[in-house]
Amino acid sequence: MARYLALRVLQAIWVLWAAFTLSFVVLYLLPADPISIAADGGGAGTPVDKAAIAELQARYGLDRPLWEQYWTALWHAVRGDLGHSIGTGQPVTSALGDALPSTLALTGLALVFATVGGVAVAFAATYTRRPWLRTALAALPSLGVSVPTFWTGLLLLQLFSFQWRLVPAFGGHGFAATVLPAVTLALPIGAVIAQVLTAGLAATWRQPFVDVALAKGGSRWWVQRKHVLRPASVPTFTIAGVLVGNMLAGSVVVETVFARQGVGRLTQSAVLAQDIPVVQGVVLLTSTVFVTVNLAVDLLYPLLDPRIAARARRTLAAEATPEPSGTVEGVAVRG
Repeated sequence: MARYLALRVLQAIWVLWAAFTLSFVVLYLLPADPISIAADGGGAGTPVDKAAIAELQARYGLDRPLWEQYWTALWHAVRGDLGHSIGTGQPVTSALGDALPSTLALTGLALVFATVGGVAVAFAATYTRRPWLRTALAALPSLGVSVPTFWTGLLLLQLFSFQWRLVPAFGGHGFAATVLPAVTLALPIGAVIAQVLTAGLAATWRQPFVDVALAKGGSRWWVQRKHVLRPASVPTFTIAGVLVGNMLAGSVVVETVFARQGVGRLTQSAVLAQDIPVVQGVVLLTSTVFVTVNLAVDLLYPLLDPRIAARARRTLAAEATPEPSGTVEGVAVRG
């Protein structure tokens, strides 16, 4: 287990380094100058003093060779210093800290909605014996994935905010102001959960141990909850990292549509202004969340499916068993 954890930690460090390096290279290959964009005051087109631009470039180290900028930024990032925003001068860690609570509230509520909705649709689609209902429920996830997020958000705004006036339209705090953005963000994520879990449940129902459980007198509902759900949910947990990435990416669109402050809006404004330190801070944050979720999922596998733990124990036992003496390439030699 210690060897496995060490290997996973090394893989996580490699992923973080690759994400930092790729974002650095892509941002510095862009043709526009972030200092000129920041000094222009939001694109007003007014003339900017070249001496002031040169001073700002020297302050942020943008006048140095690219390799030197990279190593300096990497060394500071390893120490936890993500630099300062070119546009506002605020430390990147402070900017992320200010934006993170709103995004966490949004994604947390969206994850609850997506999980409950996706599991409910998958359960109903595999539990019902009516073919027409099973077909209709199985088609819902495809519909949820195909509908654009911004269109869903605008439709919900039109119905629940402008027409029925049940919840605030833009901004705001609390559950009432978060429920519509959360539902908008949860629909495509819940659709993916429903698709993968439905396929897993259907495949697990065909396993021999399910027939044994039914033959012992277990009801269909009890067998599905006690014997089918845990092994069928392994593929769903496998794509947890992808779902988290989709959720963080979708927060950019959702927070823009609903005029919410958060990491998504911070990312949008930083990309438009080519604010390199802020974009790299967001990339490192999302990469850290991604590798942490995937590591947690890997550790949960044996708890979800005992067969995985049994295979792991057999593999460790085989590696620990020495080869018998008097063998040639693993084949015993008889005298």
